[in-house]
Amino acid sequence: MAEAEVAAALTNNEFEPHQKKPSRNKYALACAMLASMTSILLGYDIGVMSGAAMYIKRDLRISDVKIEILAGIINLYSPIGSYIAGRTSDWIGRRYTIILAAVIFFVGAILMGFSPNYAFLMFGRFVAGIGIGFAFLIAPVYTSEISPTSSRGFLSSLPEVFLNGGILLGYISNYAFSKLSLRMGWRLMLGVGAIPSMFLAVAVLAMPESPRWLVSQGRIGEARKILNKISDSKQEAHQRLADIKDTAGIPQECNDDVVPITKKKQGKGVWKELLLYPTPAVRHIFIASLGIHFFAQATGIDAVVLYSPRIFEKAGIKSDNKKLLATVAVGFVKTVFILVATFFLDRVGRRKLLLSSVSGLIISLLTLAVSLTVVNRSKTTLNWAIGLSIASVLSYVGSFSIGSGPITWVYSSEIFPLRLRAQGVAIGAVVNRVTSGVISMTFLSLTKAITTGGAFFLFAGIAAAAWVFHYTLLPETRGKTLEEIEGSFGNFCRKSKNSANGEGLNRNSTGNGQIQLGTNGQNQPLASVD
Repeated sequence: MAEAEVAAALTNNEFEPHQKKPSRNKYALACAMLASMTSILLGYDIGVMSGAAMYIKRDLRISDVKIEILAGIINLYSPIGSYIAGRTSDWIGRRYTIILAAVIFFVGAILMGFSPNYAFLMFGRFVAGIGIGFAFLIAPVYTSEISPTSSRGFLSSLPEVFLNGGILLGYISNYAFSKLSLRMGWRLMLGVGAIPSMFLAVAVLAMPESPRWLVSQGRIGEARKILNKISDSKQEAHQRLADIKDTAGIPQECNDDVVPITKKKQGKGVWKELLLYPTPAVRHIFIASLGIHFFAQATGIDAVVLYSPRIFEKAGIKSDNKKLLATVAVGFVKTVFILVATFFLDRVGRRKLLLSSVSGLIISLLTLAVSLTVVNRSKTTLNWAIGLSIASVLSYVGSFSIGSGPITWVYSSEIFPLRLRAQGVAIGAVVNRVTSGVISMTFLSLTKAITTGGAFFLFAGIAAAAWVFHYTLLPETRGKTLEEIEGSFGNFCRKSKNSANGEGLNRNSTGNGQIQLGTNGQNQPLASVD
């Protein structure tokens, strides 16, 4: 009955069309921050390995090829964790999946910290990689599902904020422990990563479960209480519950606290709908998700973050101390720019920020490639080229963090409909991590084959292809509910162009972001999700 009254009120436009935008929901912000802290685990591992690799190579006396494998293999292990997490999160819920991620990474960090040799270290990387895979999937899924529409972009970008914070902590750890003995230093760098996972496992107990998962289990009463806490208004809470029930196939008139749900094997039919018999909209969503994840990594971000000391060495910096300090600057710039991006996602929109970000990547990569090529061919020290190389690296990570980094996870986690979300985001995470693994496990060999400058010319070409892909296939999603977004997909080029001008937005939206229940913004019934 309550849902029907809200629908009638929305249809009659009884709410003021120009209401002041509500302040951010503090409870939803706290939940999103706790869930996003899982990304610190991956960020710390990436950052700390960039410096630890130098000392591991000297202590264990291993080749560059083994260093590549050590640094990048965790990205190939993590998709295993992401796949398991996709199924586990549908089985035990999002919250307990986050706790499981923290426990697994804790064990992996301890194993790496006590590694006596290369083989044992690789085993520790495997365990940590599974935990990272869990965290990589569940953080964006949970934050997108608890976030109110008005601040979903800001809250959904928090995993990327904490990832960059983790990278910065890893860089600082490198610099701090580099003063210790060769045998002790790198082991402490890796082992200290167990500390944030301990805190996370305890803190997550204070979080509520995802209301979308609760509805999928028939626990309507619990979902209603949580939605009232994490929504900007009672009206939005009613509407979100109605949208979720519609997507889950629960009749709107079912308002009992617990309703019977036909138990199905988790994930049944999802793979067929994604891969074999997708609708035009689902096919478009799937391609968009795979593409945005692939290009986010194929443009070389992990090569820069993991091997920044090597890049600075090629630019002419020889001192270990100065190389590690320069990497701290990289981490600082990444963190600052990701914080800036969080405040623009819900104001400027995903599409404009993404295109601007990739444009910056192209310019920065070309400049870095030219400066490194000049340094490589010069027989004397060129201070201007060294400075330009450092500035280009900082510009590159800043451009990535202002758009391509955070938007990849915000966008891919919000475009999938509920019935496909966990598995869809899991597949995107696999593409992201596998691409990252290939880049990080081949970068040193690539630089030997075509020079460091040549590698960045290659990344610049990939970034140009990414810009064309994003412009053509990615419509705007800002200001739409998760359930409404699916209607923006299915017509590749026209939808993208319309979204650039904001034409894809719901015409019946009110000033506070609410939409008319049961319409798609063009006075047409919503398509069936069955």
